[in-house]
Amino acid sequence: MKQSRLSSLADGLFAIVLTLLVFRIQVDLPAVSSGNYELWRALLDIKISFLTYLFSFALLFVYWKSHHYIVSVYANNINTKLTTINGLFFLFITLIPFTTDFLAQYNATELAVAIYGGNIIIIGVILFWMKRYVINAEDIGNSELSYRDMRHGDIRILLPVYFAAAAIILSFYSTTVSLILFSILIIFNLIPSTTNIVMWFLKPFYSKVENDHT
Repeated sequence: MKQSRLSSLADGLFAIVLTLLVFRIQVDLPAVSSGNYELWRALLDIKISFLTYLFSFALLFVYWKSHHYIVSVYANNINTKLTTINGLFFLFITLIPFTTDFLAQYNATELAVAIYGGNIIIIGVILFWMKRYVINAEDIGNSELSYRDMRHGDIRILLPVYFAAAAIILSFYSTTVSLILFSILIIFNLIPSTTNIVMWFLKPFYSKVENDHT
């Protein structure tokens, strides 16, 4: 399989999933007998649905960029195993509309947080696996990356995994706290400079690892 075919499949799939997300947001109110007050109340009632939509849109945008970079920019070619890993990645990407809607409807339950957070964790782990496979596979050529660029990419991929795991654990204390964590994750994903902040906090650890490799 050529890289262009895999990239085209990914672009089409992400476009469909992103479109399905917004279809889940609906105002359940008769149009004939509704005034401004009722409409405002109805919009407030779907605030969680809109918030979970923002969660997933931000995550999917980051996943799409990361996938494009790994498969189409970093890797110079693909093989059968990389294609199979992509298939597994796409499987859990297509579950995002379901898990998003499930969280929107049952956001006060630990199970809904666990299912949504678990979906994020699995996607992040597969994406990280995909990146490592491209780096280490002998029959896949790849572009040279600096140690800083490698760290930057790893943070973008793995931080949502850590946030989702924390949200699942904290949901047994308060599902509201879990939703706040997901909200913080939106800010992290939409502002590029946040990665530099995380890298600054992790600088002592990365400095030690870098020294061990020299």
